[in-house]
Amino acid sequence: MAMVGEFLGQLTLNSGSEAKYPTVVPAKDFDADTDAARIETAINTKGVDEQTIIDILTKRSYFQRKEIAFAYEKRTKTDLVTALKKALSGSLEAVILGLMKSTAQYDASEIRESMKGLGTNEEKLIELLCSRSSSELSEIKKVYMEMFKRDLSSDVKGDTSGNFANLLLTLVETKRAEPSSIVDNEKIDEDARALYEAGVKNEKGTDVATWVSIMTERSVPHLQRVFQRYKSYSPYDMQESITKEVKGDLQKSFLVLVQCFENKHLYFAKRLNEAMKGKGAKEKLVSRIIVSRCEVDLMKICCEYHKNFGQTLQQTILEHTKGDYQKALLNLCGPQQDQC
Repeated sequence: MAMVGEFLGQLTLNSGSEAKYPTVVPAKDFDADTDAARIETAINTKGVDEQTIIDILTKRSYFQRKEIAFAYEKRTKTDLVTALKKALSGSLEAVILGLMKSTAQYDASEIRESMKGLGTNEEKLIELLCSRSSSELSEIKKVYMEMFKRDLSSDVKGDTSGNFANLLLTLVETKRAEPSSIVDNEKIDEDARALYEAGVKNEKGTDVATWVSIMTERSVPHLQRVFQRYKSYSPYDMQESITKEVKGDLQKSFLVLVQCFENKHLYFAKRLNEAMKGKGAKEKLVSRIIVSRCEVDLMKICCEYHKNFGQTLQQTILEHTKGDYQKALLNLCGPQQDQC
């Protein structure tokens, strides 16, 4: 019976790892030509009819938006993205243009932006590389090459160094094992002990290579069990151990990884909450999470937000944003009810 229980538990963990919980889904009774005509009118209206643009593009799937863009170019002989750039501005423009890319294209663009020019936006790079699954990273790598004619690994290597670089590069190599229906308790114990001996127990300093190897090559359900087992060896949990053992960008990267292994939707909910504390909002961060996850798992993120912060994400957006930008975000988050 114990084995059956473990097997069913494994299935539950697996089912959540790549399951989709989008807030933006394909519109019913979709007509690309009608949408394209409405957007053309909205763009050409004196002062621009932002509301119509928002209502259409935030309520269509990426593939439907692609069809609208094709229909728009056919009828106007103008590229829709170019027309939207001229018609919109500020944070609303960033959201709408983000929606005109696939999720992988959007992530690839954000990763490229974090490394382009002088200096690297490490916080953004860490979030994007450490929170994405291996299948997402594989697609991002492919799209990155298509869009920029550059190799993602080479760019990461050129913009980072030391153990931090090694961790990110190993993630980009996507060596992570697929989840298995078989629970290997011996391997779980071995990995938990190895993490402890490489860190907290190691008086000579942290054996970062061991941490990198285990955290980038094991499946997520396996690691969830490893971190539980780890507590039987260490006086600290995995996140506390990371904080004690390593510093700087390496510490931040390991923490994002562990938080995402344990509950990725809660990780994003916390990021959104931090971005909207105090007056106003860190609009780039809020936009990035909502645009990149609206066709992936934003429904679950909304659910975790409500459970952990005492109000809905939509209520927080209403408090900390305004105007057309607010309307676009609320549309992407969907209705407040029935998200949990």
